[in-house]
Amino acid sequence: MSKPPAPPIASSTVLLLRDDRGPFEVFMVQRHHQIDFASSALVFPGGKVDPADRDPALRRCCACPADLDDEAFAVRVSAVRETFEECGVLLARPRGEQPLLPESEVRPLETKYRADLVAGRIAMRDITETHGLELALDVLVPFAHWITPEFMPKRFDTHFFLVPAPRDQVAAHDGEESVDSLWITPEQAIDDARAGRRSIIFPTLRNVIKLGRSRSVGEAIARALREPIVTVLPTVGKGANGPVIRIPAEADYDLTEAPLDEAR
Repeated sequence: MSKPPAPPIASSTVLLLRDDRGPFEVFMVQRHHQIDFASSALVFPGGKVDPADRDPALRRCCACPADLDDEAFAVRVSAVRETFEECGVLLARPRGEQPLLPESEVRPLETKYRADLVAGRIAMRDITETHGLELALDVLVPFAHWITPEFMPKRFDTHFFLVPAPRDQVAAHDGEESVDSLWITPEQAIDDARAGRRSIIFPTLRNVIKLGRSRSVGEAIARALREPIVTVLPTVGKGANGPVIRIPAEADYDLTEAPLDEAR
């Protein structure tokens, strides 16, 4: 009797984008080699939804679309929290205002709260209520939705979001889960992965390639807003030269089938 697949863990990841300092780039971090998922790989900031991200009281501390259900809301809160924890960018604003916080206000918050936030001693609600902030969930633009294949022992149900990087904030890796970071063009990331200079896991690389169809932040956002998101749950099958992993054609990636070894 076969073992049932592990339930996927709700997760989020954020593609911070910029083009105001030169070419169109995305922010990526390199995972620590001791992390149990995507060890040493170049990834986008992100992680699993924490219980505190589901706090219904957070809704009064957030700017978000009115039609978000509880799960979609928690995923977006997770995206903001993980971005703050992993690269020091806080997608928040003073309550009732429009501009996001500047670097001069974010860095003291990072110094004061980041370690406790990572350790679970405080939650995003504590920070927003103490400082009169609202989380800017409205700047998150849905880009993709991937679920780890059923044969994998650890699975994630991951929502990808595009975000124009706040111009007056500095993104940098945390030095713990991530040991390096960089702004990189999609083309360079693809070239580095194919040449073996960097490790980029299958879902991340597919989304880098999809992002690379755009040449600016504005174009990427516009594409994401008009193109439907198709959930990708890769399946395994037999190809002409051995086992393959397949993704749905309607998800509109650069391929529908790849050797299984490339997707592990």
